[in-house]
Amino acid sequence: MLKTKIKDKYQGLSRQELLDKVYDLGFNYEKYSESCSQTTATALHEILDIDDVVVKVATSVCAGHAGEVIGTCGALIGGTMVLDYFFGRPVEKMSRQERIEANLEPLANAIGVAHSLYDKYFKKYGTILCPHIHVQLYGRHYYFLDPDEMEKFNKAGGHSDPEKSCCMVVGTAARWVMEILLDKGVVEL
Repeated sequence: MLKTKIKDKYQGLSRQELLDKVYDLGFNYEKYSESCSQTTATALHEILDIDDVVVKVATSVCAGHAGEVIGTCGALIGGTMVLDYFFGRPVEKMSRQERIEANLEPLANAIGVAHSLYDKYFKKYGTILCPHIHVQLYGRHYYFLDPDEMEKFNKAGGHSDPEKSCCMVVGTAARWVMEILLDKGVVEL
C-alpha cells in the first residue's frame, strides 16, 4: 500500500474540513469540466500527491462508459481508480507462466478496498449503474451522445443542481474515497 501526503495548500484541515473540501472540489470540477470519472479523480488529485496520469486515464469511463449512459457510474469508476492507485496489485505481482498464490493476495486486498466504495454506493443509491442513478435523480435517464438529450439533462440540473446532479454524485464519491483513504491510513492528517 502506498501512502501519500496532503498537499501543502490543504494541510492543517480537520478531517471534516478535508471531506467537505474534496466534496466541493468534486462538485465544481464536474460542474465546469464534466466527466464523472475524471472529475472524481481530479478532486482527489487536487488534495493528494497522486500522479497526473491517474486523472488522464479516467477520461472516457464517464457517463456510464464513453457517454453511453448504460454502464457503471463514472464517479464510482474514477474513485475506484484512485483507490487502486494506492492499493492495486503492482505489475511485478503478475505472472504469465505460473499461478503464484502470494501474487493473488494484493489482488484480493484491492478488491476488498474497492468493495468498501461499492458498498457505500449501493447503500445510498441501491445501484452502481449510471442510468439507474439518473432515474432516481431526474425520473428518467439521458443519452449524453445526443446533443438534444444533453441539453435536456443540463436544463434538468444535471451539472448545477446541488441536490440532484452528477456534480453531487461526484462530490459524494470523492468524499467517500477520501474517507476510505483516511480510514486505511493512506492519508494522515
